[in-house]
Formats: sequence, structure tokens, C-alpha cells
Amino acid sequence: MTDFQEQQPQQPYYPPQPPRPPYAPAPQPAAAEQTATQPIVTEPGTTIWPSGGHVPPPVGPPAPPVGPPAAMGAPAPAGGPGSRRRAKRGVGLMAAVAIAAAAIGGGTATLVQQLASDTPTVAASNVNGTNVSTGNTGTVAGVAEAVSPSIVEISASSNSGKSTGSGVIITSDGEIVTNNHVISGASEITVRLSDGKTYQAEVVGTDPDKDLALVKLRGASGLKAATLGDSSKVRVGDQVVAIGSPEGLTGTVTSGIVSALDRDVTVAKDDDGGDQRGQQQYDPRQGWPFEFGGQQFNGDTGSSKTTYKALQTDASLNPGNSGGALINMKGEIIGINSAMYSPSSSSGSTAGSVGLGFAIPVDTVKAGLAQLRAGGDN
Repeated sequence: MTDFQEQQPQQPYYPPQPPRPPYAPAPQPAAAEQTATQPIVTEPGTTIWPSGGHVPPPVGPPAPPVGPPAAMGAPAPAGGPGSRRRAKRGVGLMAAVAIAAAAIGGGTATLVQQLASDTPTVAASNVNGTNVSTGNTGTVAGVAEAVSPSIVEISASSNSGKSTGSGVIITSDGEIVTNNHVISGASEITVRLSDGKTYQAEVVGTDPDKDLALVKLRGASGLKAATLGDSSKVRVGDQVVAIGSPEGLTGTVTSGIVSALDRDVTVAKDDDGGDQRGQQQYDPRQGWPFEFGGQQFNGDTGSSKTTYKALQTDASLNPGNSGGALINMKGEIIGINSAMYSPSSSSGSTAGSVGLGFAIPVDTVKAGLAQLRAGGDN
């Protein structure tokens, strides 16, 4: 007897199904309906229907992708919710910076650079070429503080009397530029510094045609020299400061603007114009005589005269300012004050400044400095 093993019917094999998402996809409409109502997906979480309606993203975390990102053909997400919040904060910060920059106007580039960089910006403590501190640049007080130690009072004695003027220290060992008419004919020259110290000085060279002179202090050292600027860059309307010793008042500071350029000013070359003109030169109540536009001011200039191009300023100049400095707002010497107009009163004395002063451009000084050091016309 043959035994037959009972054959069990084989069960059909079904392959394992991939996990389904937590929500079932919407049923697919017919082809005609797909054309009319097919949603347009613009980015994850945003669905726009052709009718204009907006479907918000589903509540809860998105379903994980099936398979590795490379197999899906889509890039992996850049980050989680934390990175998205950080990105939003970055956008908000840049928007705030843009609004602040638009509100304050200038300095936008500096503001953005400082926000984007951890390197602090360090401001320079001094303006290049001057001793005017950055915080005081452009102020009369800052210019006066920086340059006053370089301005001196000059007393010149001669047979005709005593003349008081001013001068500018240009070297630390005591070279001083002044006007020729301040020291013309002097037998003794005394110089007083801004700190009250006095020195005897001797004439190194003179140039009467330019109304310039160079004197040298005896035994001086360690003095504060002024910085000579560039008068070719001076413009009408530039603010200026004048420092000198009017009426013997050492270190007097006034301010104003440049009123005009290239004024033809005529002054006496020396003190040989007679006793009358000599008294006008050395009388502290009188201004130095000069001519402008064919007219004489402050007395007769005499027969020996010279004409030069001058800067005109409304900074107050008075007798004793001659030889002092006209200074720009960076603390640079742009001119040597040389003449001023003082209207005469009925008593014969002159009134104070009326805002008509003249200065020899510093470029003229620099061009003749080598000649002055060589003795000039002495």
C-alpha cells in the first residue's frame, strides 16, 4: 500500500509593502478633471489650486522620504526648525540695519562693515601733518591750542623807536619768519615765546620785495615749529584763524574767513620814508601803511615800495599782528599777516580792525626760504 502525503495548497506570495504615510493621498480624479483641478505645488508646505484657493500645510511633522535622498531625486532638507528660525532672525537683523542706515544717511558702509566684522575700528589720534587732535579739528579752539606755541612776539628797537610785531617759528632751533617791516633798521631784537620766555635774536636774511624776513634766536632748542601748508589750495570762504600780538597782547586769537585771493597790496620796503612815515610805523596806535587799488591806507608808504599778491581776510588784524600767522582749520600756516586797514579818527589815531586784512601766501614764503637762509638782500 502506498502512502501519499497529503499536499497542502500553496499560498500566494505577496511582497512586503512600503510603509504608508500617515495620511492617504487624495483620490485621483478622471483625466478631464485632472486638467482642470490639478494642484500646483510651489514649495514644501504650500499648495496653490487653480481656483486661487490656498490649502495650508498639514498639521504635524512631514512624512519621512521613502528611500535615501539620492534615490528620490531630491536634495536633503537643509535643516530643521531651529535653522529656519535662525534664518528668519538673520533676515530681520539685516532689515533693521537697512532701515537704520537709511534713517541716518551717511556712514552706511562703515556701519555694515562694523556689524559684519569683529575687528574694531581705531580712530587716529592726530591729523596727519598737524598737531590738531582729531576731536578738535575744524574748531578755533583746537587750532589755537595746537599753533599758539609756535607764534611769538617780536620787539625791534632802532633809532626811530620801537616796533612790536609777531613771528612764526619754523624750526625747533629758533628760525622765525616775520615781515621785513617789523625788523627793518632794528639794532636789537627781542623775542617772547608763548610761555613767557624771552630770547635775543639776530637777522639772518631779508627780502623787502616780498616784505619777508628770517631771524634766528640765540641759544634756543626744542621749540615747537609750525607746519607750513599749501596756499594754492586756499579758497574764498575758507575759515581761518589769525594769531599774533596786537598792541603787545601776546597770543591774541581771532578768526574769520578768506575774503579774496590775489589782492595786489603795496607796502614800503624799508623805513627810509622820512620821520612822518617812521612815526606811523612805530606808533602802536597806527597800522602799517599800505596801498591798494591806487589808494593809500594808514599813511604814506614813501617812495620805496613793493607790491605782492596777498590773501584777504576778515579775521581781525590790528597793529602788532604783522608777521603773525594766518592758519587753516587743520593747523597749517597758509599766510603771514602783513597789512590791515584802520580808518583814522579826527584825532589822528586809528580805529580797530574793520575786517580788511592781508597776508602773504605761505607758498611765497616757502619759495624764498632758501634765499632768506643765505642772507637774502643783507
